[in-house]
Amino acid sequence: HRAPAMLTDTHCRNAKPKPKLYRLTDHRGLCLEVKPSGVKAWRYRFTLEGKASMFALGEYPAVSLAEARDRCEAARQLVKQGINPAQQRQIDRIKQASDAEITFEKVAREWLQTKDWEDVTKNRRLDMLERVVFGEIGQMPIRAITPVHVLGILQHTVKRGAPTVAAEARRTMSAVFEYAVATLRADSDPVWPVRKALPANKTQHKTALTTEQIGKLLNDFDNHRCTFQINYCMQLMWWTLARPSEVSEAEWTEIDLDRAQWRIPAERMKARKEHVVPLPTQAVKMLRGLQAITGQRKHVFPGRDNRNTPMSVASLRQALKVLGWAGTYSPHATRTTGSTRLNEMGYRPDAIEAQLAHSDQNNVRRAYNHATYFEERQVMMQDWADHLVQWRAAAHERS
Repeated sequence: HRAPAMLTDTHCRNAKPKPKLYRLTDHRGLCLEVKPSGVKAWRYRFTLEGKASMFALGEYPAVSLAEARDRCEAARQLVKQGINPAQQRQIDRIKQASDAEITFEKVAREWLQTKDWEDVTKNRRLDMLERVVFGEIGQMPIRAITPVHVLGILQHTVKRGAPTVAAEARRTMSAVFEYAVATLRADSDPVWPVRKALPANKTQHKTALTTEQIGKLLNDFDNHRCTFQINYCMQLMWWTLARPSEVSEAEWTEIDLDRAQWRIPAERMKARKEHVVPLPTQAVKMLRGLQAITGQRKHVFPGRDNRNTPMSVASLRQALKVLGWAGTYSPHATRTTGSTRLNEMGYRPDAIEAQLAHSDQNNVRRAYNHATYFEERQVMMQDWADHLVQWRAAAHERS
């Protein structure tokens, strides 16, 4: 008994339509169905759970004989596993359609809503995504995005002179992809392979200033024609090591000069927990003087153009630019510097961390820290303020 001859391309091409549908058999269940209309269609005949079925594999010549055999083999493998290829194709189509609907922008907006950030922070992040990311990959299915797409966004942003925005875009995209992976809508984070592609940021604001530099900076501000308000804001930041925005947006209701304390409410703190700051005598003296000028306002440092809003951190940056400090120091570096120098002065890291309001991940220890470190921080911050006075005086003598 001879095995039936397999089809050739010539057979397929020369098969003419007849009044009734007929089939040319290849092998392993593959056949070419020739319809009276002249249409030739590939079919795979199989039996699953005792029931004979047929599966369409496309039309000839759009699907060649070789391709039809490949498709037939793939369908055979499914049948072997007990899967009906027709049902599987339907599932795949639904998945494909749903994948196409799951765009990067859709997942990114959903990710933002999971964050317990203040609205202002969410809006700032969304604004960055809209300006930098969504135009490039926002409408793409999240599964279709590759490291090449990510690299393009980062390089373009750096090229237009915004390395810090590029770094924020990289962190944000990575967080969105992580969220997509966790919710089973992506398989990996395409930011990871290109995470080191950004050049290091030129601004050295992560470097701690030397004691000479601290003295010179404070002395420069003292002798600068900038408003007393900017000078005082800079001084309060150095005396307390609070974040720039926490200082520039300080309100008089938060400050108790008699107890030499500043209570920053949770909603203004990065960690969303109230932070009590001890005020050294120098800060209390300065604030008493300032109270006579801005005490009737809501903010300790009212805005220049609108006195009902707080001063902007940008005013500090502008003053630093004028004084020639922009490349060496940014307002946030005050905290890095304070941490480094206080460690050198021998203070306990736990007390320094508590002063900087770095939240402790250990709940028990965190409760203990905030309960016990206040007096230690009072002593430490008075010593720090006294050192600042000495360093500034030394810089004044040198100049």
